[in-house]
Amino acid sequence: MRKLRNFSIVAHIDHGKSTLADRLIQEAGLVEERQFHDQILDSMDLERERGITIKSSAVSLPYTAPDGQEYRLNLIDTPGHVDFSYEVSKALASCEGALLLVDAAQGVEAQTMANLYAAMEQDLVIIPVINKIDLPAADIEMAKEQIENDLGLDSDEAVLCSAKQGLGVKDVFEAIIQRIPPPEGDPSAPLKALVFDAFYDSYRGTVVAIRLFDGTLSAGTQILLMASGACHKVEEVGLFRLNLQPAETLSAGEVGYVIAGIKTLSDVAIGDTITRADNPASAPLAGFKTVKPVVFSSIYPVASDDYPSLSEALEKYKLNDAALVYHKESSAVLGQGFRCGFLGLLHLDIVQERLEREFDQSIVMTSPSVKYKFTLKNGTELDVDNPQDYPDPAFIEESYEPYIKASILAPERYIGVIMKLGLDRRGGKSNMQYPSPGRVEITFEIPLAEIIYDFYDKLKSVTQGYGSFDYEILDWRPNKLVKVDILLNGEKVDALSFIVHKDRARARALTMCERLKDELPRQQFKIAIQGAIGGEIIARSTISAFRKDVTAKCYGGDITRKRKLLEKQKKGKKRMKMVGKIEVPQSAFIAVLRSDDD
Repeated sequence: MRKLRNFSIVAHIDHGKSTLADRLIQEAGLVEERQFHDQILDSMDLERERGITIKSSAVSLPYTAPDGQEYRLNLIDTPGHVDFSYEVSKALASCEGALLLVDAAQGVEAQTMANLYAAMEQDLVIIPVINKIDLPAADIEMAKEQIENDLGLDSDEAVLCSAKQGLGVKDVFEAIIQRIPPPEGDPSAPLKALVFDAFYDSYRGTVVAIRLFDGTLSAGTQILLMASGACHKVEEVGLFRLNLQPAETLSAGEVGYVIAGIKTLSDVAIGDTITRADNPASAPLAGFKTVKPVVFSSIYPVASDDYPSLSEALEKYKLNDAALVYHKESSAVLGQGFRCGFLGLLHLDIVQERLEREFDQSIVMTSPSVKYKFTLKNGTELDVDNPQDYPDPAFIEESYEPYIKASILAPERYIGVIMKLGLDRRGGKSNMQYPSPGRVEITFEIPLAEIIYDFYDKLKSVTQGYGSFDYEILDWRPNKLVKVDILLNGEKVDALSFIVHKDRARARALTMCERLKDELPRQQFKIAIQGAIGGEIIARSTISAFRKDVTAKCYGGDITRKRKLLEKQKKGKKRMKMVGKIEVPQSAFIAVLRSDDD
């Protein structure tokens, strides 16, 4: 165990985490030059294109120190995005130390601080690494100053490197060996292993990534998953190289994988404790919780005939992503579909893109919403994530919506526009700190519903790309919530209903009506598009009818002849309106739901 080191790399998005992992893998000689490609740990095309890590992975690096000692360094790579913060916390719980990457040109950003706090909560040894020192815009002194002032770490201990050029990678290895302590644990104690990740293999079932704290594990052992109570027989254990490398046993302090015939990913929960069925540990490892979805949206096939193939695609997708929650739903306009729950907007975006690419599905997604709570007059509590389940307003005693604490880091010249953006989105209890000269950190308490559309895009545009954003869920707070229905010629279109704060209802309904007016085809009769709360109309837009000039043949003569013809036309239009039915084309739904900015 003295020759083992377990560490992770944490950083803000695009500070070079995957590139540094690539260099460490190359330096350890795990991959030949001809087989190497950038972002080698990111296996999805989507990850490479967007330059983000979606699925965490682990790799075991053999390293020979200058004094000839051989070490095994277990790198547990983590996703960088706030949506996957629970997975990050479990990966960090499996380590003794973390490399905290800071971009020499950008400095410390919002998620750098969030990741630092997450690492500190786990009592990890933190090694600051200043990356991208080869850039023309690199300001190493500024980065050191921010590490000292913003993060409270000793900047003299910061390791300088350029992951892209391979500069300073040996120094990073030496820092890991010298500063990160070896793992502790008792190989003879009852088995205790933390599940920090799992992925699905179509031939072998679920491959579970574990960190052993006590005991040993080998093939043939009967194991117990303590949270779910399920028992399985171990088929294989081993280490993560770039491929899975079987081993005879895993011992306390080690990081590896276990295959035990677990059929689906949803049978394994991240953060669960694995122990022996015949000699179980007295208590599971602390900190396990079930992850709950935060953002909800409905998925429908563009053609109703494609419903069976969408259902099959979701089943297959669920094998690879246990965080996705879905159930069947039907809509009068869009037909059969599924109501889905996601960890956040990035998660929603990834699910949509993977369904379209990997499973070749053409889908329509309704605009995202959050979960609301309602207390009824009879004392019942309701959780509502779908506008169709909104209770009768006459029975509502109190309505609650989720709030978040949003932290925004930006240059101080943008204070005015950030404050305006926060206040426009019903933000309150704002707080301002100056972590270093010229930079400001603003925190708001803001409803989650206000940030799930385009908050991040707006923030990036008002701060010219310099603003960075991070959030954490706070609590539920009472607010006046209403359900707005969209009516076409007096008929409700259920797929376009939404729940919103009463003060924002008219603005949102007007936007929706105007957008539908641009998208719906004109008819031979007038179409009224209305936004309504219950029986009260709060917004309206009208699509005028096609009109034929019936008086063209009446030249000269008495005006009453023209009037008579116009009256006759008016009656015909009225009759047509009564029998006419409006078909809402799919393109109109896509346009209305895709770009929902207030």
